[in-house]
Amino acid sequence: MPEINIQTTISPYTQEAVCTRPLLSASQLDTVISQAVKAQKVWRKVPLEERMAFAERWAAEFEKNTDLLAEDIALQMGRPVGQCKGEINGTLYRARHLIKIAKEALAPIPLTDTDDEANRRYIIKQPLGVVVSITPWNFPHLTMVNSVIPALLAGNTVIIKPAPQTPVPAERVLECFNTVDLPPNVVQVIHLSQQGTLDLCADPRINFVSFTGSVPGGQAVQEAAAHGRGFKGVGLELGGKDPAYVREDADLAYTVANLVDGAFFNSGQSCCSVERIYVHSAVYDEFVKQFADLTRKDYVVGDPMAKDTTLGPVVSLASAKRIRKQVADAVAAGATLLVGENEFVGAKEGTTLVGPQVLTNVDHGMEVMSEETFGPVAAIMKVDSDEEALALMNDSRYGLTASVWTNPDEAASIAVFNNFVDELEAGTVYLNRADALDPAVPWTGVKDTGRGYSLSVLGYAQLTQAKSVMMRTKLN
Repeated sequence: MPEINIQTTISPYTQEAVCTRPLLSASQLDTVISQAVKAQKVWRKVPLEERMAFAERWAAEFEKNTDLLAEDIALQMGRPVGQCKGEINGTLYRARHLIKIAKEALAPIPLTDTDDEANRRYIIKQPLGVVVSITPWNFPHLTMVNSVIPALLAGNTVIIKPAPQTPVPAERVLECFNTVDLPPNVVQVIHLSQQGTLDLCADPRINFVSFTGSVPGGQAVQEAAAHGRGFKGVGLELGGKDPAYVREDADLAYTVANLVDGAFFNSGQSCCSVERIYVHSAVYDEFVKQFADLTRKDYVVGDPMAKDTTLGPVVSLASAKRIRKQVADAVAAGATLLVGENEFVGAKEGTTLVGPQVLTNVDHGMEVMSEETFGPVAAIMKVDSDEEALALMNDSRYGLTASVWTNPDEAASIAVFNNFVDELEAGTVYLNRADALDPAVPWTGVKDTGRGYSLSVLGYAQLTQAKSVMMRTKLN
């Protein structure tokens, strides 16, 4: 009998096995891809209105399972269960918006800039073929919907390869599609080893790969996708080290509340969590005081299934060790640990329960200000001007989101913000908000944060192939 490779998911909180899944062999993977190719030849001919109807029925079925879906997330990745319904609601919001704009996004583009009736031109948008969606564990449904729904509506078939930490959420998505009688093999969910995942990306029958994860993971996916025949598209949403700048005219109570949540929600395990905060010297002391006070007040660290827990474990012991080392190294280099995890009952060295931590007296020579933390740590740095803040915000190899906090009623402040919009090296720039996403605008990043777009009409663009049509309707 051939050896069967098994994937085991470990609970971040209990460190016990939650579930196991067999990993596909090379021959099984070949079958999956062949099935997807065959199914796509039929699916692409299904009228868009019918594809949209399947997606709408899927969303209704998905919504019926909200409680179960929320529990899956809490058990497998450790977010407090009371916060997990927010991800389900956000997934539905994104899905329904993507369905709503599908006709507009996929409509042919007529060209009417000429009076020459004998020559007509237009652009149509055709499906690519088979799309692979490699999803992360930190927001398994939110990240999945970004690529899967528009890929299907565009006429592609989809193979979902979920993170080993969260296999069940992807399987629930497939169950909901099966419940509404989506044709077989239009969506498939598979579990693979790292090498198997790279083999999937390299297969010439795959036409596009959407990957959300780490920078090294994205590099490996891009390199694998470049092998073999053809030049398939790759969408990469990778790391972040997102900055915020608090100007001297910011509403401090409002700003503090939003930045504390932006830094610590989901235990800081978000690509767009606020990790670097630059505060104007005129309000620095008061901001730091309010930020520390609210951090101490707002968080109960513990069991993600307990109703009173507001901050669950980080994903693994290895992650917890890395986060703690980054903080310890910063302190050794001169940073001040203003709020330490020892202030939170339950947070303990050697466990995955990492308490919120606030660092001051930091600088860009410290890893905590240059490399992604992906944990509940906020680093705050004093600046003396807008120019200094802008330079520091851009001093990063990442570029996902950035936020500016200022008085929206002052014309001069808005003028400053508009300059930041022009100059900041980020995919999204916020005014007086952070860690937010609207499916009407594209989710994208620059520099090592990745390439490509998801959501909005631009998200559809990378999942379709433009075809030019030119017609001579009169021969004389």
